[in-house]
Amino acid sequence: MPRSVFREASLTFPTSHRVPVSWLLQYGCAAIKYRTLTEIVGTADPGQLAALRSELEAYPPARQIAKKQKDSGVWGGNLLGVAPNKSTGIRDVGTLQQYRRLVELGWTPESRPLKLGTRLLFRLLSRDEDPELLFEYQKYGVSEPGTEPWVREIVREASATALAHAGFGEDPRVRGAAHRIANSVSQFLRSDLVEQPLVKAAGSWVLHPQAYPPTFFSVALLALLPAVQRERAGLVERLGTYLARPPLKKTFGVLCGKKVLKPSFVLLGDPLKVSPSGQTDDLPLALYWMELLARLGVLHLSPGAARLWVRLQKDSDERGVWSPKNLRVIPRGPSPWSYHAFPLQADGKTLENRQVDVTFRMAHIARLAGWEITTN
Repeated sequence: MPRSVFREASLTFPTSHRVPVSWLLQYGCAAIKYRTLTEIVGTADPGQLAALRSELEAYPPARQIAKKQKDSGVWGGNLLGVAPNKSTGIRDVGTLQQYRRLVELGWTPESRPLKLGTRLLFRLLSRDEDPELLFEYQKYGVSEPGTEPWVREIVREASATALAHAGFGEDPRVRGAAHRIANSVSQFLRSDLVEQPLVKAAGSWVLHPQAYPPTFFSVALLALLPAVQRERAGLVERLGTYLARPPLKKTFGVLCGKKVLKPSFVLLGDPLKVSPSGQTDDLPLALYWMELLARLGVLHLSPGAARLWVRLQKDSDERGVWSPKNLRVIPRGPSPWSYHAFPLQADGKTLENRQVDVTFRMAHIARLAGWEITTN
């Protein structure tokens, strides 16, 4: 990547950030209040935290998610579904996304829904070849030979990520999976396939069968495991450089047997779409992506993130509250891969409720990036 790009990004990001803690505690939902105190401020009265934990468990959006879970630990009868899809038979958001959403909403691994989900995820992470563990992909097992190995690998990636997100990052099964995935991604980033990962097959552009590019899952997995990052510092640097590259513009899929699947979670470059003025059509995804880059320590490598941050600061007031003009609804975006993280605030009837998620995420990114935090 040209040095000028790195220079532009590194000069644009600040080294400090003002966090409106009192404002977040006044207008945020229980999850935002709890996470502001525990993840941004870092200190809080034990009694206040205990009261907030009770609010977390009673928060209606979280309770609604918990009620949808089956006793098997599954949500929506599927694993990777991020939105209803008639063509694939997916009727509701699936297990990996709902599990991670409860984590984002502050629920602990000791809660019944996460206990049930954790049991299933560890089974998915294992080499259990039970056909029923393919869930929504069972129909491809017999009719499309070659699909099953790819599906199981992606499911293991997603399962390891969800388990790391819930706090199981030190479990040897999760660490082992992370290192295996890191090895595959590292091999891809060192290979010639990094420049041309696509081939023509069945009249379409498909991923080369030996290519193992990063995905939203594998990037998040590494981002959630600081110990693995320290052990794989070279990979993290190469990954940060790769994820700052403009993405390939070709539409592509993955050839599984004779079927071409189109996984939107595969990353062939930077997933952010940010205009020169810092505008984006998918703010939820952009905020989630910047959190991952900040956790990895490579936020400064992303020119798009740098432009977006300048815009976010411009749209914030002197307190640090995100206050863009004409904000009539909670920000939404076309990508489903930030579903689990945004928004935490379900009610967008008031202006403050529409501002609070972005204000919190900006503070969280600043904390993860290691900037100096001033509070008010």
